[in-house]
Amino acid sequence: MKSSEEKEFVSQLEENQNIIHKICRLYTTDEDAHKDLFQEITIQLWKAYPNFRGDSKFTTWAYRVGLNTAITLYRKKKKTIDTIEFDGSYHKVKQEDYNFEEEEQLKLLYGAISELNDIEKALVFLYLEDKDYTEISETLGISEVNARVKMNRVKGKLKKILNP
Repeated sequence: MKSSEEKEFVSQLEENQNIIHKICRLYTTDEDAHKDLFQEITIQLWKAYPNFRGDSKFTTWAYRVGLNTAITLYRKKKKTIDTIEFDGSYHKVKQEDYNFEEEEQLKLLYGAISELNDIEKALVFLYLEDKDYTEISETLGISEVNARVKMNRVKGKLKKILNP
């Protein structure tokens, strides 16, 4: 990558790293796994960035890469995926600390979400991020109608889990 592309990537990553943290929170149960998944998603974003054409927003693209990485990792029940060398010190990405105490009140919701399948988790995540159904359908690669139907079903599932 050219130096200007690297700077743009690092800037975009710093501005939008909470997206990655939220994905990690959905698909991991402890801080070490969270950090590992964060690193894997960052590496996959780095590898894929030269192919980012800007047809969609950076955030939509990052959601898609991040969710696909998380789903692939945890569906196959393996802890690593093929990666390239990434010298983080060279790029000096400033990582914000993710405060787990602040999320304690969300534990119940995350517990309910953890009972969903991988695609349902991704759908809820995007919905909670206030993404419209057009962006959700583009990110997940399904039709807008299908996204709406699935979301209604997931809402029903979550109600049953939270209010047995």
